[in-house]
Amino acid sequence: MTQLSAYLHFNGNCREAMIFYKECLGGELQLQVIGETPMADQMPSEMRDNILHSSLVKEGFSLLASDLMGEVRPIKGNTISLCLDCGSEKEINTYFANLSAGGEIEHPLKEEFWGAIYGEVTDRFGVKWLFNFDKNQQA
Repeated sequence: MTQLSAYLHFNGNCREAMIFYKECLGGELQLQVIGETPMADQMPSEMRDNILHSSLVKEGFSLLASDLMGEVRPIKGNTISLCLDCGSEKEINTYFANLSAGGEIEHPLKEEFWGAIYGEVTDRFGVKWLFNFDKNQQA
């Protein structure tokens, strides 16, 4: 089943923010540090302790976040994306094709090191979408 989540983008203070949100909202917090992933060698050494991906999950919601924004600097308006966690490969391909029509593909769908197919699109209305299909969760 597809789930829609908010994805927050930070510039080095993701850990601090997500700990704050956990204290405020409760739930289970997971933090994946850049230095503990295959991406570590591709990143500047000062980013090794930054967060590649985090999730705060509680019944009824999930909040996702990262310190990575690429070349873009965070400003009000570009720090929140919508993440579609898809339930099948067919679903991710369909949603990606539909939402990228007339928009800009920033990261084509491809298999990533965490075992998922992943991609990013900014749609024709300027909304950023993240697509993820965890192949290990297949029914």
